[in-house]
Amino acid sequence: MPNAFLFLNGDLHDGSAVRAALSHATMPNALIIAADGGLRHVYALGLRPDLVVGDMDSADPEQLARAKAEGSHLLTYPVHKDETDLELAVLVALQHGCDQLWLLAALGGRLDQTLSNVQLLALPQLEGIRAVLVSGAQTCWLAKPPRTEIHGQMGDTLSLLPLSAAARGIHTEGLHYPLRGETLHFGTTRGISNVLSAPQAQVRFEEGLLLVIHTHGKA
Repeated sequence: MPNAFLFLNGDLHDGSAVRAALSHATMPNALIIAADGGLRHVYALGLRPDLVVGDMDSADPEQLARAKAEGSHLLTYPVHKDETDLELAVLVALQHGCDQLWLLAALGGRLDQTLSNVQLLALPQLEGIRAVLVSGAQTCWLAKPPRTEIHGQMGDTLSLLPLSAAARGIHTEGLHYPLRGETLHFGTTRGISNVLSAPQAQVRFEEGLLLVIHTHGKA
C-alpha cells in the first residue's frame, strides 16, 4: 500500500527526521497530499501534489491553478465545517488505502492548531495505521498496548507522554532510565527526556495511550 505524505500550512522545520521522511516522498508509491496552504511546501520542495484537500482559504490561488493544470485532484470543502483540513486530508489518505502517513509542517504559531494536530493521532480511523508527525529532528507517534519499538542511535532523546488518564504496566528496554511496570499519569512529567542506551528500544505497556517523541540526537 502507498505511503502518504501530508503537508500542512505550519512551519516545515528542516532537520534529520524531516530529511529522512522526504527521502521516501519521491518513491513511485508515495501519495503527496497538500492540506490547503500546505501546498506551498509541496512546491517549495520540488514535489507535485496528487491531491489538494481543504476549504482553500489559505492556499495561494496561483499555486492552486498550477496544481489543477498539472492534473492534481482538488477536493474543496466548505469553510464552515466540523473537521480541520488535516483531518480531512487524513481521511482522504485512508480512502486511498494508505497504511503509513507522514505529517509534515504540523507545528506552527497557533497553539490550538498544533495541539489538535498532535491529538489527531488518536483519530479512531487511524487504528492499525502508522501515522507519524515529523518536525525537524523529531518524530512523534501514538503508541497503544502491547508495545512500540524505537529505532535510532545511542544518545537519542525519547519522551513518553500519556494521552490517557494513565498508561499502566510500562516496561522499557534499551533506555537509560528504565521503567519496570510503573504507571505514567496524565499531567506528570516523569516520561520526559529519557535516552536511548541501544540502537533499538522497546516500550511495552498494558493499558492507556502513550505519545512517543523521538529526537534524533541529544535534545
